[in-house]
Amino acid sequence: MNMNTPDLVPIFPSLLAFDFARLAEQVAVLDGAGAAGFHFDLMDGQFVPNLSFGPMLLKALRATTALPFWAHLMVYTPEAYIDQLAKACAARVYIHPESTPHIHRVLTQVRMAGMEVGVVINPGTAMVTLEPLLEMVDGVLLMSVNPGFGGQPFIPATLGRLRQLGEMMARQGVSPSVECDGGVDATTLPALLDAGMTGAVVGSALFTGGDPARALQALARTAVR
Repeated sequence: MNMNTPDLVPIFPSLLAFDFARLAEQVAVLDGAGAAGFHFDLMDGQFVPNLSFGPMLLKALRATTALPFWAHLMVYTPEAYIDQLAKACAARVYIHPESTPHIHRVLTQVRMAGMEVGVVINPGTAMVTLEPLLEMVDGVLLMSVNPGFGGQPFIPATLGRLRQLGEMMARQGVSPSVECDGGVDATTLPALLDAGMTGAVVGSALFTGGDPARALQALARTAVR
């Protein structure tokens, strides 16, 4: 199954939900099952109340898959990680405007480092925050849970925020990809797609049944437009 066909929505498994003792094995399995790429959460224990792995993990996994890694920086001073992520072969970096007073500068730094530029916004942040940034970015990631932990319930207000984002994009004549992260599963996926999501970050839903490859393929069937 090829997730990059026009009829299927790209699904990016979240490394945070993987069994860390079997990380490379599960990456290879989900690569073969049709993942579009892999989502990497970098947390500092301050911007969010949790810690995760660092950029060198991506470099170690590069031999396991040729699929892109998209890095989501849940950190203060995100500019400190950009060069490390470029060296670790990240393809796209998502930055929170809440994490820095100089979001325009940091997004420019990502572009100058040779990576795609993404902006990500928390559920409680006003959508208008994105307006001056949309022309700069390749992708927008809407958090559909509060960031920092996997397995949280989906926040229904995300649907209205997706529609609001679509209206902003239409006014500006831009078309970045639009992903959602948090609580995405077979129940929430159809409504998210109807509201304008173009790609999904999926974590816990892939692993609850014990067969992540089958779960990814079932979700892909749900996502057929």
